Amino acid sequence: MNESAHQPLSVSARLGRLQFHRSGKFRVLQFSDIQDGPKVSPDTIHLIAATCDAARPDLVIFTGDQIAGYDPAFLATYRKRRWATAWDGVYATSRAVGKGVNNLMEAATPNRKKLSGDTMTPSEISEKRQHEEDPYALTREMVRKQAAQFLAPLIERGIPFAITYGNHDFQCGLETSDLDAIYREFPGCLNPEASGTSSLRARAVPGSGMRDQVAYACEPGTFALPVSSLEHDNNVIGLVIADSGDYAPAGGYGTPSERAVEWIERVPSALKTKSIIFQHIPLPQFYRLLRPVPATTAYAIQGYRTYDKQCYVIDDTVAQPGGYLGEGVSCPDTDAGEFDAMKRSDGYFGLFAGHDHRNAYVGTVDGMLLGATPTCGFGSYGPPAPRRAARLFEFDIRHPYSPRTQLLEFGEIVGKPSSRAVYTFAMSHLPKGPSDATNLLRRPGFLAWAAAAIAGLGAAFLGSLGDKGDKR
Repeated sequence: MNESAHQPLSVSARLGRLQFHRSGKFRVLQFSDIQDGPKVSPDTIHLIAATCDAARPDLVIFTGDQIAGYDPAFLATYRKRRWATAWDGVYATSRAVGKGVNNLMEAATPNRKKLSGDTMTPSEISEKRQHEEDPYALTREMVRKQAAQFLAPLIERGIPFAITYGNHDFQCGLETSDLDAIYREFPGCLNPEASGTSSLRARAVPGSGMRDQVAYACEPGTFALPVSSLEHDNNVIGLVIADSGDYAPAGGYGTPSERAVEWIERVPSALKTKSIIFQHIPLPQFYRLLRPVPATTAYAIQGYRTYDKQCYVIDDTVAQPGGYLGEGVSCPDTDAGEFDAMKRSDGYFGLFAGHDHRNAYVGTVDGMLLGATPTCGFGSYGPPAPRRAARLFEFDIRHPYSPRTQLLEFGEIVGKPSSRAVYTFAMSHLPKGPSDATNLLRRPGFLAWAAAAIAGLGAAFLGSLGDKGDKR
């Protein structure tokens, strides 16, 4: 890009801190659920690049599951849960069998490097031995190369980024602190180092390249970034990035740590303004944006786990027009009190999550803006290719706690996917605008209803293949 060769595309990056422009605006792009292996789909990269060009954001926020930790490439270090389970051995054994067959084919194929290393260069032999002795070194290298692919559009355009984690990132075998350290190797990373010092004390983020930016660090993947006024005399909004956890020992999805929830309640006192939270897993309160309906209702979606005895559609009395519901809200079984902490502090105006690849909606619960962002990735299940998207937020200095938000979809921003992969088609009735959104509540004819039901079953089956029976 010619422009990036002279100056960053991000206005905030040019000014050295996150701040509102002379126009009175500040822009954020949210990407969620890249969820790919070491080789990221070119279509994912195309979407990231094209939406950055279209939106010209001050900041990009990645809200988890950048890494499909269950990818066979991470076989040597894979873990299904943070605690050991019998499934780890089953997974490793099944993948080892497949790997063994591939190795036999490789050894028998002419003109390919043999396992003995007789055609490898000395440096390749040394690298191979290092990886055999320390498989985590290979995993770190693969994660680093993957990050370089999806961060390249940002680095080329001079756009800073912040990143948190989902329920699949850690499955590659690395701790979130290790992942944080890898991402900080790239220019523009605003993730601060979490240390034993006060989590409510502002600290510089020197590696980001933004000389005047500060952050408040709680834990890896949980931190706050203030966004200042044009005159730098006050913080207008805060951006709180939170690690929402992964899995619960009792089953289902996890929650933020107790320390993180306590910090979420306290950090507004340091920011001295209201904030919006970005995290991976949605809260149980997201179900309050939905309306219970009979299972025979057109496009009704069954709830998840605690909510699976009921079917739902979006409640258009509390949700904004144009959203869609393609799967149950996959929130934790247990409410960790995060929403209550946000309300008690009186320091928040919203929370946006990813995780549910086929969901995209925004609504208000108890005065709090809640929103779901679909997958931007092409390495996992989701809506049809044209509907995979990033979410744009535009904050206005005149009403900073009421941002305008919209999806930037692949079909409109990029066009047709380059891959010939077959993508889920169950969401072929997604709304295309406010007027069409109401059609989700309209009962279609029997044949259309049956087609949607069959497609939904097929989509659920395809989605379950990604992680040995997990929903995602």
